Amino acid sequence: MADIPATADAWWRGAVIYQVYPRSFADADGDGTGDLAGVRSRLGYLRELGVDALWFNPWYPSPMADGGYDVADYRDVDPMFGTLADAEKLIAEALDLGMRTIVDIVPNHVSADHPWFCEALAAGPGSRARELFWFRPGRGDQGELPPTNWPSQFGGPAWTRTTEPDGSPGEWYLNLFDSRQPDLNWGHPAVRREHEEVLRFWFDRGAAGVRVDSAALLTKDPALPDLPERGEPDAHPYVDRDDLHEIYRSWRAVADGYPGERILVGEVWTPDPERFARYLRPDEMHTAFNFGFLCCPWEPERLRACVDTTLAAHRPVGAPATWVLCNHDVTRTATRYGRTETGFDFATKAHGIPTDLELGTRRARAAALLTLALPGSVYLYQGEELGLPEAEDIPADRRQDPMYLRTNGANPGRDGCRVPMPWSGTRPPYGFGPEGGAEPWLPQPGDWAGRTAEAQSGDPDSMLELYRAALRLRRREPALGDGPLTWLDAEPGVLAFHRDASFACVVNLAPLPVRLPAYRERLLASGPLDGERLPPDTAVWLRT
Repeated sequence: MADIPATADAWWRGAVIYQVYPRSFADADGDGTGDLAGVRSRLGYLRELGVDALWFNPWYPSPMADGGYDVADYRDVDPMFGTLADAEKLIAEALDLGMRTIVDIVPNHVSADHPWFCEALAAGPGSRARELFWFRPGRGDQGELPPTNWPSQFGGPAWTRTTEPDGSPGEWYLNLFDSRQPDLNWGHPAVRREHEEVLRFWFDRGAAGVRVDSAALLTKDPALPDLPERGEPDAHPYVDRDDLHEIYRSWRAVADGYPGERILVGEVWTPDPERFARYLRPDEMHTAFNFGFLCCPWEPERLRACVDTTLAAHRPVGAPATWVLCNHDVTRTATRYGRTETGFDFATKAHGIPTDLELGTRRARAAALLTLALPGSVYLYQGEELGLPEAEDIPADRRQDPMYLRTNGANPGRDGCRVPMPWSGTRPPYGFGPEGGAEPWLPQPGDWAGRTAEAQSGDPDSMLELYRAALRLRRREPALGDGPLTWLDAEPGVLAFHRDASFACVVNLAPLPVRLPAYRERLLASGPLDGERLPPDTAVWLRT
């Protein structure tokens, strides 16, 4: 078991945390799927990149109905990824290289293959086993209608009807996501005890923290009221309910019982800054993902407003902000920033929208320096450091995301940002797996030869070397990471700020070059400068 060092410096307040999607990172055994041995083989790359911690998407046993977020066993590793011993070795070896590990916890639902749900189906209506979930009779004359009008996050109703042993239709069960992901009843004490024990299980194995999936959805109004036809009620029946906070206070108590600052990171989607901040009170979560920034368009006024709103929301509770440009659920940054509409919204996610990849990449480079200069911690999704675009030409018969399958392709889903990493070589699989191995689980584009880690390593103009240089400077500069930010006067379309008296970041989102402010030294630029002028869609770090 890895020994997390005791520390008083709250490492998580300014950390750069690299998100590993294990299925697509590196394939050591040649079966076409990434695995933990593959990650271990690339730890040197991650150390050279300069990140402080690794966050792993779920590696648990799962039928993979939703990319591993349908968990069948929280205390083991799926054989496609390796063994529990492999996970323990990975946690320990990463820590030896100075990188902590954050594991993904999925508390809202389990897999339909989870023993609890299998028992509940077999036990039948009215059983104690079904009390752990949300089983209800249907509405209508024959119970043929779902118990509520709640929608699934993946399309269609949020209820699935069971079939009795004699073949007749039975009760319905709640699934806010896929039908193979039944929601747990967090009003039941056994559900709460189980998850506290799961936290202890991974903390005992050296995990430095947990990322809490769908953190605002766990509890439901026991009355199961319908959503109104228009708008939402003041108290939503299953989003951001007040009784959630008791759960996270109990989790914080578990985390605080371990040495070395074990942290809770929430996936909290809520547009209300005040309610968002409640999750970050000193006795609840340490940090939560900043989705407002992730979804924000490449527009100076909106970006500045987002930064101000974020910092203002965190200030009353003393929590650090987090900054993220992309993750396993959203369109890749280089593709998104090359479009006319540069924001992100799940409701309007689509493929086939024209994109200027050269423009998008230039903006993504500038956004990297902007993000790494803001106060707080940063999450970096695998492949962003390579400037990977969204893979939009995946054949229909190769797609696996339930968002795509449940909407019959109306929603393109998230497979395009989950395509396996290109490491080396000039054609697929680009070193993702060994020579002669199986084809990767998702196909890689044929034009990624110049985007591999090998091709970019040592190239001073590459995205990879930009990130490496930025992360080296971030470690060296005491002003970066957690701390204050002061905006500087700047021309329209320009974001400029001090982190302290000697460090400034300037980003030009205007259509024309702008003159740099007075400075002593250029530390790093996202692209070529025009003498003392900063070109459009370019960022620079300055010693002032």
